[in-house]
Amino acid sequence: MTEHVVADGAFAVITGGGTSGHVLPALAIADALVAAGHPRRSIHYVGGKHGAEVALLAATDYPATFLDVVGLQRHLSRRNLAFAPKLLRSIRAARRLLRELRPAVVVNVGGYASFPTTYAARRAKVPYVVVSWDHRPGLVSRLMARGAAACAVADAGSALPHAQVTGAPMRAEIVGLDRAAARPLAREQLDLPADRFVVAVVCGSLGAGAVNTVVTTAVDQLGSRRDLAVYHIVGERFLNQAAPGRDGKSGILYRVIGYESKMAQLYAAADLLITRAGAGTVAEIATVGAPAIVVPWPGAAENHQLANAKLLADQGAAVLIEQGAFTAERLIAEIDRLVAHPVALADLAANARAAGALHRSGKLVALIEQVARSEGRAE
Repeated sequence: MTEHVVADGAFAVITGGGTSGHVLPALAIADALVAAGHPRRSIHYVGGKHGAEVALLAATDYPATFLDVVGLQRHLSRRNLAFAPKLLRSIRAARRLLRELRPAVVVNVGGYASFPTTYAARRAKVPYVVVSWDHRPGLVSRLMARGAAACAVADAGSALPHAQVTGAPMRAEIVGLDRAAARPLAREQLDLPADRFVVAVVCGSLGAGAVNTVVTTAVDQLGSRRDLAVYHIVGERFLNQAAPGRDGKSGILYRVIGYESKMAQLYAAADLLITRAGAGTVAEIATVGAPAIVVPWPGAAENHQLANAKLLADQGAAVLIEQGAFTAERLIAEIDRLVAHPVALADLAANARAAGALHRSGKLVALIEQVARSEGRAE
């Protein structure tokens, strides 16, 4: 366990991690609690020392503890030999931490790193809230839901017990984003032209090889288009094999980068997004009201990304294309259709923003505070 700063009588311990898809929502919850009046030092983050949370928490001043816990591999792997002993040690460390911090509530955002602290909270009778924004919750969320004081979910179809529909955790810069008003400055900050139709491709922090291939093929076929700009976040792991960028002087502008941290600016700058259908991405698209072509990753557990995407597509709030049908020709046809029919593009945006009203509601923070008040502080 890393060194940590103990906040005397911490209000909340937020636990989870592994990927930025868990850590960023956790930080959004922390920021929302601070905005509601809780001191920053009363919010303590607990994650794993091998996940994205280590780097992401370093950029904040939240007190944090990182446990030496690893995920269970779904295939034969030597790493699984270390799973049980590391898990037991992490649970013991988490119990000691909870005794020191005496939090009023523990908030679980999912991922393998959330299990030790949430299990320790259950054993110590510290009330906890499971926050699950996937239409089909992850394994840890399902395991921990039975003992939760409440489960905060993003849609009414969740099968978790004690479920209360609160929307997904969103960062303040996303909740408050006015895409139209922010667009001129956002394009300037991202060095994008004001007079082109901008397509932004973002498929999570790791990128998506199948999507990248289709996009680069489409860019080749659209090479002469002076009205288009493509801002392609390929993922750091694909950057060395990515197609070269194009400066736009004689045709399409094609910008290739590995990772983008300025997501609010990107949502504002883009006329159209191409994304995977991770629950956090789907919720952000809805929250800001961004028109998007959503391509679910078919390898996601229980094909849950398809379920996430359908939540938007069924409301006319996104264009859903399953990966088998996602070709360069189909992508070009959709881009051409939306460029030629701005009303259809505006309808996508309006429907997406209407679908995101719940994410902007503040109900999640209210539920966490309610659980903390009703259950009281741990002994």
